[in-house]
Amino acid sequence: MPFPSSRPAGSGKVAADAVHHPVFARSYARLSVRAETRMGMARMRERLLAGLSGRVIEVGAGNGLNLACYPAAVSEVVAVEPEPLLRRLAMEAALRCAVPADVVPGVAEALPVKSEAFDAAVLSLVLCSVRDVPRALAEVRRVLRPGGTVRFFEHGSGGGAVMRSAQRALDRTVWPRLAGGCHLARDPVGALRGAGFELGPYRRLLMPETGPRMPTSYCVLGTAFRPIGPVGGA
Repeated sequence: MPFPSSRPAGSGKVAADAVHHPVFARSYARLSVRAETRMGMARMRERLLAGLSGRVIEVGAGNGLNLACYPAAVSEVVAVEPEPLLRRLAMEAALRCAVPADVVPGVAEALPVKSEAFDAAVLSLVLCSVRDVPRALAEVRRVLRPGGTVRFFEHGSGGGAVMRSAQRALDRTVWPRLAGGCHLARDPVGALRGAGFELGPYRRLLMPETGPRMPTSYCVLGTAFRPIGPVGGA
């Protein structure tokens, strides 16, 4: 059906299907479902989304596993996903969603929605793979109403000096190619702060909570807010 909030992206033209990782997408779709129980991801999604209300935009919806967890107080979810295979799976998940949900093509750096149209934005394991983090967060800030909420669950840099060095080395070599553009050594909290968001409570944690530490294990779950004031360049 027509997407009522769509508009030409105002912060640069990026093709909606500029992201295309069919091999990784198939692998991710399988592994993410297994992680729901084996790594405790289902519980993390519930914590990420608890208490949300109003209109919500989810940036980088993947295969749509969050859609089953939105609370009834959410009036609409717009889930943006650029990868075609993952977007198709998310569209199937949207049909089972308990709240109204639309899945649309688009990239984080040029969200295809109007400014200040949403009460909340959800970032779930997406900042690791966007091509331009500051630009993507500027878009998130643009589409949120003043005072709007960002809920985030991301992985990034962590561990001791040896682990951080390994993360950086993997980022420079094979990891982004193998993992659909994912990077291991980014700092999501610092990126949100640098983009002008006000940080609310957040907690650093390990995924999985027990077992061997992997380069992807160092995660953060939290809340941020768009300040009440003008958005530069919007």
